[in-house]
Amino acid sequence: MEGKLNEDSKNKKRNNIKKIIIIVGIIVILIVIGIFIYAKVTDNCTNNINSNYNFYYDPQHPQLDKPIIYLYPTVETEISVKLGYPDKIICSYPQYTTGWNVLAKQNGDLIDLDNGRNLYSLYYESKAITEFKIENDGFVVKGTDVAKFLEEKLAILGLTERESEEFIVYWLPKLQGNKYNYIRFATIDEINTNMPLELSVTPDTLIRVLMIYKGLDNPIEVQEQQLETPKRDGFVAVEWGGTEIN
Repeated sequence: MEGKLNEDSKNKKRNNIKKIIIIVGIIVILIVIGIFIYAKVTDNCTNNINSNYNFYYDPQHPQLDKPIIYLYPTVETEISVKLGYPDKIICSYPQYTTGWNVLAKQNGDLIDLDNGRNLYSLYYESKAITEFKIENDGFVVKGTDVAKFLEEKLAILGLTERESEEFIVYWLPKLQGNKYNYIRFATIDEINTNMPLELSVTPDTLIRVLMIYKGLDNPIEVQEQQLETPKRDGFVAVEWGGTEIN
């Protein structure tokens, strides 16, 4: 009798061990399956991110970042604003389709005539047509001196203090992290080539500022770029943006 009890006890232990082995095996299989699924999903996400990144970033056609448009008519005016290459637009607000239609006020406030929303500017980003590069002229600016440099140069280029502030707070983080920066302001011909701008009411003063820059580890020698100051008179339209040299 005692021998049978011992045998039953041994059988129970063996069965318990088998159950534990089976459970452990199932857990291991589930972990392997989980790792496989995670790796597959991660790979797909990475591919999607790379695919999107490649769509937005083209070394041959760098991106024009945050061109932003202000309108200051002399009287409250309905204005249609059109960009010459809508197929190059990456992002816009309000969303650009065939153009923007706004009611512009003297102080720069805008009302989107399509939906009634209050705005203070029109925004878009686009792919550049020109392959910008370091030219013979421009400026070399320490990262620590960027804010003061931009305050001075943007005033020369005709921006108000408010417009300059918005420019600086957008670009300062990108520039001050570099030891040095090569900076050049594009000519109006270069800007118009990259993105023609058409307004249904012709402005008396059109100011388009496009900063071209490249971060540098060491300073380089360039001739100082000569800048001209426009006279803000009558209906004034202003645009600013920038692009990084690859």
